[in-house]
Amino acid sequence: MMENNRNYFVAIALSVLILVAWQFFYVNPRMEKDRIAAEKAQQTQQAQPQQGGQQAAPGQALPGGAIPGAGESRDQAVAKSARVAIDTPALSGSINLTGARFDDLKLKGYRETVDPKSPVITLFSPAETADGYFTEIGYIGSDATGSVPGPQTVWTLSGGDKLTPATPVTLTYTNDKGITFARTISVDDRYMFQVVDSIKNEGAAPVSLSSYGRVTRFNKPTTPSIYVLHEGFIGVAGENGLQEVGYSKVEDDQPVEPGKSTGGWLGITDKYWAATIVPPQETPFDIRFSHFADGRPRYQSDYKSDAITVAPGQSAEVKNLVFAGAKEVPVVDNYEVAYAIPNFDKLIDWGWFYFITKPMFKMMDFFFRLFGNFGIAILITTIVVKLIFFPLANKQYASMANMKKVQPKMEELKKKFGDDRMGLQQAMMQLYKDEKINPLAGCWPILIQIPVFFALYKVIYVTIEMRHAPFFGWIRDLSAPDPTTIVNLFGLLPFDGPAFLHLGIWPIVMGITMFLQMRMNPTPPDPTQAMLFTWMPLVFTFMLASFPAGLVIYWAWNNTLSIAQQSIIMKRQGVKIELFDNLKGMFAKKPKPAE
Repeated sequence: MMENNRNYFVAIALSVLILVAWQFFYVNPRMEKDRIAAEKAQQTQQAQPQQGGQQAAPGQALPGGAIPGAGESRDQAVAKSARVAIDTPALSGSINLTGARFDDLKLKGYRETVDPKSPVITLFSPAETADGYFTEIGYIGSDATGSVPGPQTVWTLSGGDKLTPATPVTLTYTNDKGITFARTISVDDRYMFQVVDSIKNEGAAPVSLSSYGRVTRFNKPTTPSIYVLHEGFIGVAGENGLQEVGYSKVEDDQPVEPGKSTGGWLGITDKYWAATIVPPQETPFDIRFSHFADGRPRYQSDYKSDAITVAPGQSAEVKNLVFAGAKEVPVVDNYEVAYAIPNFDKLIDWGWFYFITKPMFKMMDFFFRLFGNFGIAILITTIVVKLIFFPLANKQYASMANMKKVQPKMEELKKKFGDDRMGLQQAMMQLYKDEKINPLAGCWPILIQIPVFFALYKVIYVTIEMRHAPFFGWIRDLSAPDPTTIVNLFGLLPFDGPAFLHLGIWPIVMGITMFLQMRMNPTPPDPTQAMLFTWMPLVFTFMLASFPAGLVIYWAWNNTLSIAQQSIIMKRQGVKIELFDNLKGMFAKKPKPAE
C-alpha cells in the first residue's frame, strides 16, 4: 500500500506541477489582457507614416509609395477606393481594385461575443486602418517587363460585378510593354478563393517575371498566446515540413526563411481564424516570415517564386489559392484533399498528441451531430474513453484492492524487520510475488491517461467548433471558464468580485467529486500524505476555475464515473469501501489526549 500510495502521489504531484505552470503561463497573462490592449492601442495611435522606396520585393516598405498611416476609420478607408463586392454564405466584404487586394472581409457566421447582436468577426481591414490586415498577389519584373501588377496597380473590372460562388469576376491590366494580365477570381461557399492569372505577351521580346504573394498585418492579437497554442506565422515549406514561427522571433527584424520549396503554403494564423496563400505548386518558391519597424510596425508572411518566361505571342497561367476565414475542421480537411494542399490540416494546432487529439475531435463531432449539443458530446466521449481504458482501470482498482487485502501482512513485516530497510524491501517484493500483486499497476493507468486529458483539453481550447458552444443553463460557451462565481452567490448579488476569487459552480462540483474519489481509500497514516489528501481537491478546484468549462465538466463527470467503477470493483474484490467511514471520521470528535 505504501508503494502504491507513493506512485499515486507522484502522479498527482506531476499534475499539480502542470497546473501551476498553467496558472503562471495562462491565467496571469490573461488577467493583464486589458493593460496590454491599452498599451497596444496607444502605440498604434503614436505610429507615424514614413516614406518608402520604389517597387521592390514584397517584404520591403509597401512598394510604390508611402506606408499608410492608421488615421482613417474602416468605413472611410473602404469607401475611398474602387471595389468589387464579395457576397457568399460565409463571407462579406470587397476586393480593392488598387492592388487587387483582399482587404475587406467579414465572417458572417461568427460574432465577437455570445450575444447574437454583437458585431460579426472582421478578418481583413485596409492598410490605412489601425487593424490593417490584407492579402495580396502580384509580380516582380524588370526593365524588360515594364510595370507589372503590384500594390499600386489599378486593375480594370472587365467581367462580373459581384464575387459570389456562382459568379466569378475578371480583372485586367495591360502595361506599356504589351503584356496583358487577366485575373479571374472565384470563391466557394466557405473560405477559399482561386486567383488565376493569364499572362499574355504581345510584345516583341520574351519576358521573365516572378510571382509573389503576401499576408500582411499591422497588429497582432492583444491577448497573449499560451504555450499550448501557436499563433503567428505558419506554413508548410515542401520537404522542410511544417513551419511555426512566433511573432517575437521576428520582432528583432531578422526574417525567418525556411528555404526554397516546391509545394506548400504560408500565412498567418490566430486561434480561430487564418489567412493563407497556396502558391503554384509546380514552381519552386521561397517563403519568408518578417517583421518591419520602419515607421509603422507590421508582420508579413510572403513568398517569391522562381521566374517564369513568356515568349512573344505566348501566354502563361499562374494559379494561387487564398484561404481567409474560420479554421473549421471539416472545411480545412476537405481543402487539403480537394486541392492536394500538403499538410493543410496542420493549420489547426492539434499539438504533439495529434494522433489522439484529432480522432477525439472526430468522435466528439460525431456525437455533436447526433445530439446537437457539444456538452452532451463531451459527456458521451468521456464514457467512450472510460470504456477504452476499462481494462487498465480494472487493473488499477484491483491492484489497490489487493494491496488492502495484504495490508495486515505488510504491517507484520514492518514489525519483524524494524529498521532493516533492505530486508523489509526484499520481503515485501516476495510478498508481492506470492500474492501476484504489481505495485505499479495503480500508477501506470493514471500516467497513460494524462495524454488523453491534454488531448481533450486541446480539442476544447483550439477548435472553433467549441467557440460559443452552449451546454445547459448558465454555460453559454464551453471554451470559456464557468461565468458564475461564489463571491456574488452565483449571480444573486449585483457585482462580480475580484478575479482571483472567481470560483464557479462547475469547478465546485468538480472539486466535490474529486474529494469523494480520494475518500474512497483509507486516509494515509502519514500526516503529510493525509494533508495532501485533504487539500488536493480544494487546490484543484481553484486551479480549474479558470479552465474552459467544457474541460471542467469532463473532469467532474470522469470523477463520477471513476467513483462508480471503483465501488463496483472493490465490492467484487470483497474489499471495504472506505468512503462513508472516512466521511464520518471527518466529523467525529477526536478523543482528548491522556494527561
